[in-house]
Amino acid sequence: MSNIVQVGSLRLTILTTKLIRIEYSETAVFEDQFTQLVQNRDFAPCEFTVVKSSQQHELEIITTGFHLYYDGGHPAEGNLYIDAAHNYSTYDSRWFFGDRVAKNLKGTIRTLDKADGAVPLPDGLMSKDGISVLDDSKSFTLMGAQVVPRQTVETDLYYFAYGRDYQTTLKVYYQLTGLPPLIPRFALGNWWSRFYRYTQREYLDLMTKFDQRQVPISVAVLDMDWHPTKIPAKYGSGWTGYTWNQDYFPNPKALLQTLHAQGRKVTLNVHPAAGIRANEACYPAVARQLQLTAGQPALFNLQNAAFKQAYFELVHRPLEQAGVDFWWLDWQQGGARSQRKVDPLWLLNIDHYQDSAKQHAGTGLILSRYAGPGSHRYPIGFSGDTVASWASLQFQPYFTATATNIGYTWWSHDIGGHMHGAYDAELSLRWLQLGVFSPILRLHSSSNPFMSKEPWNYPTEIATMMIQFLQLRAQLLPYLDSANEDTHRAGVPLIQPMYYGHGDDAQAYQVPNEYQFGPAMIVAPITTPVVSQTQLASTPVWLPTGEWVDFFTGLRYHGNRYFQAYRERQNLPVFVRMGCIVPLNPDVMAPAGDLPTNLKLKIFVGAQGTYKLVEHQGAATATTTFIWHDAERQLEIVVIDPQQIIPADRQYDPQLVGATGTAVMTDNQTISFEDFAVRGKDDSVMIMPLIQQRLQFANLPFDLKRDIWRTLSSGISKDRCLAYIATLENASLQGMLMELFTCVY
Repeated sequence: MSNIVQVGSLRLTILTTKLIRIEYSETAVFEDQFTQLVQNRDFAPCEFTVVKSSQQHELEIITTGFHLYYDGGHPAEGNLYIDAAHNYSTYDSRWFFGDRVAKNLKGTIRTLDKADGAVPLPDGLMSKDGISVLDDSKSFTLMGAQVVPRQTVETDLYYFAYGRDYQTTLKVYYQLTGLPPLIPRFALGNWWSRFYRYTQREYLDLMTKFDQRQVPISVAVLDMDWHPTKIPAKYGSGWTGYTWNQDYFPNPKALLQTLHAQGRKVTLNVHPAAGIRANEACYPAVARQLQLTAGQPALFNLQNAAFKQAYFELVHRPLEQAGVDFWWLDWQQGGARSQRKVDPLWLLNIDHYQDSAKQHAGTGLILSRYAGPGSHRYPIGFSGDTVASWASLQFQPYFTATATNIGYTWWSHDIGGHMHGAYDAELSLRWLQLGVFSPILRLHSSSNPFMSKEPWNYPTEIATMMIQFLQLRAQLLPYLDSANEDTHRAGVPLIQPMYYGHGDDAQAYQVPNEYQFGPAMIVAPITTPVVSQTQLASTPVWLPTGEWVDFFTGLRYHGNRYFQAYRERQNLPVFVRMGCIVPLNPDVMAPAGDLPTNLKLKIFVGAQGTYKLVEHQGAATATTTFIWHDAERQLEIVVIDPQQIIPADRQYDPQLVGATGTAVMTDNQTISFEDFAVRGKDDSVMIMPLIQQRLQFANLPFDLKRDIWRTLSSGISKDRCLAYIATLENASLQGMLMELFTCVY
């Protein structure tokens, strides 16, 4: 049975029992080609019932997930509506054609340029009402690389009714629109970027200094000053350029060779809007191919096949052959000028990504702005030039997690902020901590000489913390790359809002800045400064049901808790579920694209757990499954590596969290632990020293500190401790102690 039902000007395509395409065309001519949003409509057959001319309805479509009613005529006049087979709204689950879905959880936007704090976000795919509608009416057709404005005028909607099962909704969305591609492993390391006129010597000296200070940098970014920006006025703005600035980079080939020899990849910033002009070194070749008259510019137009070929083969390819690995496409000239024109940003993203994928064995990469739903197929996203302020930082965790609601999983922010603001070492540190637990970590700033983000530009204590966090990002590469594989193969993003998997928990919606980070972690970034009296900063945290462990301190937390978490500058709330295993690469200065010889395995004991490490080199993939048998105190290791990409001399260093023991490799697949001892049932032996340390550094009266310490360390019951804590007037002090006495074992 066909899954298409047509009644006059209305065409319905039942894709699943909870997803239907609704088209209305006055001419009864419908779009069958793929579009910028939709790249697949070939779904497995599903059960549905068609009822015609019954109970005053011209047509009904019934599935286990929804019931559609159509009364004839134009559907926008109240003649088409759908009841979902669940009820998350106040009165009913009915949606009328043309209505906006309430309680939408938002999506993402094109840019954060000049943003200083929160900005409005458009609707995304997820809604607390359990239904959503995607409008594909105005998108262009996209067949492979062929982009054409729609030839038919119609309303083209997709109705989803998956309730609050947001993870399934997203997977079905990816089935409809295409899965995010795998991004190269090196892109998950640390990026160095700055809008600054470096000389070749300055840039290489900086990279050497990073290496000397043990700061791992995997991607070297050169902003627009790699090319001349001061050009003769007759050519227009110097914003666009494709020729190395010989005054700053006298030997670009040697520069690129050196950066590659250091284990780094290189990207150049380009603003392509002005096309190819006569001041460019590549212009004579372009002019010959396009048959331009002397000095006539090659106007930027990727819809022109001849220009597109010259643009890639004569302009970009020579730079790539010299060592440029991918492009930062900094398009700032807006969208399409009319319905018959295609947004140039879409064309840039599609064409550059597909060209990159051809040049790099299927692992393409660009850095560019978000062009709209469907952009997840062309990673990575550049979110724009934000203001360096606490308000900007406070918005970014929510912004990043919420983008998942429209399938956009690989945002790259200007970590630390791009412009304006004031010198604030704590703000820079907290932003860097967010970057470590973000999809991409790209340090960036303006050309202001006092704004650069090198750690040594901050006080020694802060600089040390920054370097440690940049090293942690490098250690996390095995974990990040496995999540990268999960995103590509299974549609499970690295970052998910807390309501994913917990849609019916009201508290999951009350922590917009908290998110799930891969299969094992929950992260709640600190986005406000410390309170001067306690020297602690805080953020609200909700932990789902289960038992959790603080990644940094090892303290154990009860789940099903909503609380305020307090932290010193040197860490932030990151929690790992008991039984989980987190793989780390201890060799932080190794090239990010290489697979590690040594793996440190943090095993969070207390429950049975399994973790699958997925590694890839080119088209080859290997999996290593780690199974923690908690009762037997054994770690089982199962390796599947048909193309032998894992280093033959790989060594494992298992580290227990919540227990002690000596690891013994009993065979090639099992590690046992001798003298195994689980930490006691409560963490008081860890809590009291932590309280003493926090009191030591607090800016509080000595007598008050002494009284607090005497009371809490006197051996009185927990209830009496809590009663005493409740009498303390300092909110930060009281909150810190309440967290430790009520949430921790």
